[in-house]
Amino acid sequence: MTKPPLRVVDGGQDDEQDLARALPHDLGAERQVLGAMMLSARAVADVRDVLDGSEFYRPAHQDIWQAACDLVDRGDPCEPTAVAAELGPRRLSKVGGGPYLHTLIQDTVSSTQAGYYARRLADLAYARTVATTGIHLTQLGHQAAGGDTTDLRSAVTSAVQEITAPNARGWPEPTPLEAARELPTFPLPMLPDWLAEYAARLAEQTQTPADLSGCLALAVLAVAAGGKVWVQARGWREPTNLFSVVALGPGNRKSEVFSAMTAPIRAAEARLRDEAQPYITDIAIQRRVAEADMEKAEKAAINAIDAVVREQHLADARIAAERLQELQVPAEPRLFSDDATPEVLTSQLAQQGGRMAVLSPEGEIFSIAAGRYSGAPNFAVLKHGHAGEGMRIDRVGRASEVIESAHVTLGICTQPDVLAGLADTPQFRGQGLLGRLLYSVPASLLGYRDASPELIPAHIAQTYADTLTSLITRLHSLSEPVSLTFSDAGTAAVQELLRETEPRFRPGNDLAHMPDWGGKFPGAVVRIAGLLHLAHHHHGTWTRPISAETFACARQIGEYFLTHAQAAYDLIGADPDLADARALRDWIARTGTHRFTARDAVQALRPRFRKVADIDPGLRVLEAHGWIRRLPTPPRASGAGRAPAAVYEAHPHTASGDGS
Repeated sequence: MTKPPLRVVDGGQDDEQDLARALPHDLGAERQVLGAMMLSARAVADVRDVLDGSEFYRPAHQDIWQAACDLVDRGDPCEPTAVAAELGPRRLSKVGGGPYLHTLIQDTVSSTQAGYYARRLADLAYARTVATTGIHLTQLGHQAAGGDTTDLRSAVTSAVQEITAPNARGWPEPTPLEAARELPTFPLPMLPDWLAEYAARLAEQTQTPADLSGCLALAVLAVAAGGKVWVQARGWREPTNLFSVVALGPGNRKSEVFSAMTAPIRAAEARLRDEAQPYITDIAIQRRVAEADMEKAEKAAINAIDAVVREQHLADARIAAERLQELQVPAEPRLFSDDATPEVLTSQLAQQGGRMAVLSPEGEIFSIAAGRYSGAPNFAVLKHGHAGEGMRIDRVGRASEVIESAHVTLGICTQPDVLAGLADTPQFRGQGLLGRLLYSVPASLLGYRDASPELIPAHIAQTYADTLTSLITRLHSLSEPVSLTFSDAGTAAVQELLRETEPRFRPGNDLAHMPDWGGKFPGAVVRIAGLLHLAHHHHGTWTRPISAETFACARQIGEYFLTHAQAAYDLIGADPDLADARALRDWIARTGTHRFTARDAVQALRPRFRKVADIDPGLRVLEAHGWIRRLPTPPRASGAGRAPAAVYEAHPHTASGDGS
C-alpha cells in the first residue's frame, strides 16, 4: 500500500530548527496553506475541511490561521491587510510583521494545491502525536521497570486511544451500499375500498405481510383485465397485465393467502366454463356430423361409376370439409395456471385467445424458464406476453399456433434465495425479463404472529368475491378490447412522471444501474392506474377517463415497487459495479487499509480484478457513496517522468471495520 513517508523536514530559517530532534513538521507546507487561504476563499473551505489549526507546528502560524478563520466566519475577506488588522500590532509583530504575510502569498505556488498541503499537515500532526505517545509509553515502561506498575495496562490504553481512534473530520456520513433495511409496506389504502379492506383483513387473519395480499390484489385485477383492456397514454399505450413477484421465505402461509385471493377467479372460471359448455358440446356435435358427412361423401365419390355423379359427391365432400374446418371446438375457458412450461403456456395462450395467467405460491416458472427441463433458457412467451405482442409458433409434427396479441399475467411468490438466483441465468437480464418484474421483498412476520387474530367478516369476503367475479365475467364477455384514456389532468400527471424519472438514469443517480427496470417504470404505473380505474368502475362505467387522483394512487404504488425493485436488484446482485464496490469496501474493512492506489487494490483482490481498468467502476461507486475519496495530486516535480498514481483515502469508519 502507498503511504507517504513521515520524516523531519527542514522548515527553513526558523527558531525551531535548532532543536536536537525536532518532531515531524513541514513549515513550507504550512506557508503554502496560509498563503492559499489569503488568496482564495475556495482554498479556505478546502483546508478547513481537513484542519482545525492545531496541526500547525509553528505557533505564529496558528495565530495567522485563527485570524483568517475569524475573518471568514464574519464574512470578511482574509487578504493580508485584513489579517494584519485582525492580529493587531502586538500579535502581528510576533508572527513576523506585515511583510511576512505578503511573503506567504508570494511563496504560494497555487491556491488549488491547498487541499494537498492541508492533508500533508494533518499527516504530520498525527505523526507528532504518534511520536509523543511513543515517548510517553517509554516513560511508562521505565516506571514499571522501577517497580511502579500501578494500573499499567489502563495507562497504556488511555495513552494510545488518541492515535487509534478514527478521525472522521471532513467526512460526511457514507451512503449505504446495501438496500434500505426498512422497506415500505404495500400501500393498501391506494386500492379501491372493496379490494383494500379485504386484502387488509386477509393479512390480519393469516398474520402475513400486507405486501402479499396487496400484490395479489393487483395480480387478480390483471387476470380480469389482461388482453381485454389497454391504457392509452400520450404517444404510447400499455396493456393491463402485470408480472408481480413476492420474495417471502417458507412458513409464511403463502398458499393460504393465494387460495383466498384467487378463489373468485376459480369461481368465475367455473361459471364461464358452465356457460360455455352447451356451446362447446354443440360445436363438437356439429363437427362429428360434418366428419360423418365428409366421410360418406368421400366413399360415395370413390364408389361412383358415372363421372357426373362422382363430381357431385366430391362437391359434397368439399362442402363438408369446409364446414369441418369452420367448426373448431373451442377449449374450455381457463383464466390461470398454477404451473406451466413455456411450451404449455404458449399453447394455453393460443387456446384462450391470447389471455393467460400463472398464479403460484412457489414460483417454479423461473426455474422452468431457466431451462430445468429443456436444458436452455426459454422465456420468449413471457417477453411477448408482457408487452401484448403477437406470436407465431411453428413446431415439427404439430400445427402452427398463431396468437394475435399475447397477454400473460404473473402473480408469483418465491423464496428469497430463488430470487437471488435469477442472476445465475444471464439471459434473464440480458433479454429484459428482470426489468419486467414488479418486485416485493417484505419482512417476514414469523415469530411475531398473533395466535388469535381477528377474522374476516363474512360480508367483506362476500363483497370481494362478488365484485371480482362480476368484473372478470363482464370483461371476459367483451368481444373486442377496450382502450382507456386519461383526463387532461391525468395526462399531465403522466408527463410529470416521465420528466421526473428521466434524470434518475444519469450516472450516480438511483436508477443508473437498473435502466432495464427503470425504463419500464412509467409504463408499469400507467398499467396500475388502468387496473385501479377498472376496480373503481367495476359496474361497467370504465369508459370514463382515468382521473389524476387515480393516477396519483397508482404512482404511490409504483414508488413502492421501485423501492422494492432496488432491494431486489441488490439481493439479485444485478449491478456488477455495486458488487465490485462492496468487495473493495470489505477489503478495506478487513485489512484496515487507510490509503491505497488502484494498483494496490487490484493486487490484493486478484483474480476478481485483473487490471486497473477493471476496478475503476467500483472505485467510482465507493467515491460517489462517500466510502473513499481521492486525495489531491501532489505538485508535479520538474523534469520528465510518469505522473504519480492517484491515492485514495478510506472513510475512517470503513478502515476501522465499522463500514459493513
